Amino acid sequence: MAKEWAQPFYKGKLWKRTRESYINIRLAIDGGLCEECHTNLGQIVHHKEKLTEKNIKDMGIAVDLNNLEYVCKECHDKFPGHGVNNKGTDIGFIWTDDGQPIPVEQNKGEREWER
Repeated sequence: MAKEWAQPFYKGKLWKRTRESYINIRLAIDGGLCEECHTNLGQIVHHKEKLTEKNIKDMGIAVDLNNLEYVCKECHDKFPGHGVNNKGTDIGFIWTDDGQPIPVEQNKGEREWER
């Protein structure tokens, strides 16, 4: 789940429109394949330069299409701070109807999204 300071941005119309536009562009280019592995379908619009409290209002970072990539969950979870943590658990995500991630922490081997 987005950090508290980022929630208004991710719930806002600007991000939702940007996300939808980026997905549509990727669908037109290659059917929506993950830009990292080029095998799985993309699921998550990822910021290449991570959003912070300091840069979230910088439109050149927050909504610039050049700072986005469409990735599958497996590839997204490999980015630092986005998936597996150092405690031996996996952080998975389920998605709300409006595309917002909700983290689900499971012990390894008991990941809800793989059942």
